[in-house]
Amino acid sequence: MRAASNPVRLGKYSLGKIFFTICKYVLLIFAAFCALVPLVSCVITAFKTKAEYNNTNVMTLPESWLYFDNFVTAWKQANMGKAFLNSFLVLLFVLLAALFQMNTIIWIARNTLNVLVIALVVIFQPEMRKALENLGRKNVLAFLFSFDSSKEDTGKFSDKTINEMVKACYEMGKVKTGALIVVEDEIVLSEYERTGIAVDGILTSQLLINIFEKNTPLHDGAVIVRGDRVVAATCYLPLTDSLSISKDLGTRHRAAVGISEVSDSLTIVVSEETGRVSIALGGELYRNVDAEFLKNKLTYIQRRERELSKIALWKRRLKDAKTARKNDNK
Repeated sequence: MRAASNPVRLGKYSLGKIFFTICKYVLLIFAAFCALVPLVSCVITAFKTKAEYNNTNVMTLPESWLYFDNFVTAWKQANMGKAFLNSFLVLLFVLLAALFQMNTIIWIARNTLNVLVIALVVIFQPEMRKALENLGRKNVLAFLFSFDSSKEDTGKFSDKTINEMVKACYEMGKVKTGALIVVEDEIVLSEYERTGIAVDGILTSQLLINIFEKNTPLHDGAVIVRGDRVVAATCYLPLTDSLSISKDLGTRHRAAVGISEVSDSLTIVVSEETGRVSIALGGELYRNVDAEFLKNKLTYIQRRERELSKIALWKRRLKDAKTARKNDNK
């Protein structure tokens, strides 16, 4: 009779069991990494100044760990003192219940803790979503898993494009023609581009003025500028939830601040009521700016260096090495 085949064993463990254990620990390590990266980034960001946050990678360490203004601001705006007082009173009540053996209250407290994690996710869902959006804006994992090299070769807009945008904005301001222009930077705005109508035309002042002319098919909505081209018009943008925006400002200004909160773009607003030009950048609105200020901000976006991780640098070096080999072979 033929002997039954036995599974391959290493000591007292089968090969399948070892493979399953390895996969399990790999998944656990990956899950721990995904959970810890946002937490670590939040801790690092908490000690950064506003300038550091806007101009450095989210995982770049702050210049000083003694900057506590963010904590003071959060404490005041979120009314943390009242929250801590409420938590202390609840804890004191539970301790008294345990001391006097109030079994019903202890049972309620014990079962409440079991659903506390889910409750926290539901309650703080907007804040968690914003934190993840900010994490995505800073490209922590994008360089690790992105293999699209076309984005690295995309150039920014030229000085001529800056002059054309400034000229168009203030000419529209003179006749009180409303406009909303989003100038894309590192974060690609394809999601919002798809909500509009494709244009893909070279940016000129005449093109922008014609797009925003009243009662024309493309005047309603935002224009997205990528490089030296107008890629789309009549685009829908997210509105900000900030309460700091003045109530005398309309939808254009709220949309400008909204898109600046979820991307690194610069947005230009021309008011239809007053003809004044405003800028939204990094979640802040600069109202009634002059041509020189607008030009300086556009130049800042134009010359701002892209953040390159070590992996991105290695990819570029490999690409340069391959190009050099091809040239040598020729």
